[in-house]
Amino acid sequence: MKKLAVISALTLAVMCLTMLAQIAMPYGVVDTAWAASARPAARYPEDPGRLKQDGKLKVDVNHTSDGYFLASLTGKSKKKMKLRVALGKETLTYDLNGNATFEVFPFQLGNGKYTISLYENVSGKKYTSAGTITVNVKLSSPDVCFLYPNQYVMYTAKSDAVKQATKLCDDMKKDGDVYKKICSYMSTSFVYDFIKAATIKAGQLPDLEGCFKTKRGVCQDLSAVMVCMLRSQGVPAKLMIGYADNGYHAWVIAIYNGKEYFFDPTAALSAISKVETYTAERCY
Repeated sequence: MKKLAVISALTLAVMCLTMLAQIAMPYGVVDTAWAASARPAARYPEDPGRLKQDGKLKVDVNHTSDGYFLASLTGKSKKKMKLRVALGKETLTYDLNGNATFEVFPFQLGNGKYTISLYENVSGKKYTSAGTITVNVKLSSPDVCFLYPNQYVMYTAKSDAVKQATKLCDDMKKDGDVYKKICSYMSTSFVYDFIKAATIKAGQLPDLEGCFKTKRGVCQDLSAVMVCMLRSQGVPAKLMIGYADNGYHAWVIAIYNGKEYFFDPTAALSAISKVETYTAERCY
């Protein structure tokens, strides 16, 4: 009887651990397989915790040290909504969905007191204030926000790009080797979508999932895929938006060994003329 009791207890313990390893998070699944990998565990946003609310705006402020926050409307709306994130004189503006579902945004401007403001479209290009929240941010490390998904680089543990990055880099111990491997993969596995480039609308977010599935995209899609693959392998990476000479463009900056490393997936596909000067406007 004692042996049976011990076996039952062990079986129950194993079942509990298995259930814990399968707990679904809003942006992915907790993956315990990383423990056998040479790479750090991928990071994903957690459920909304402590919330601040003002007007029609809700903001999760539970993970500021991790470099991100979650924001949503308090209720559904058919009106256009703009989210403005400001630190000092620097300001970033986003579209916020009207479904009242949380989206992820980075604290990429560094430490300090952020002002997060919501604006609701009244008519035409006119907007009115619909809520303002302030939050003090002290990041756990300068580049921590570039290790998580966000609105511009959205992926989950189930994303095919994440699975491919793991397949390519799982046994690599050096970040530099991961970077080089993913650079090579981006240069040989994708094509530039010239048709989409001619028809894309202003303000359209990168289509990371679609680009990886079809192996075809424009500069922001290709850059988002690469950033996703690097971040999922524990290498901080920035999706850069700005100008390649006089043309609006997107490219990638990876960070390891205390240095930044530049890569332009579009140029690697010979889909852009030789660029003399890259001018960054913002990053995600």
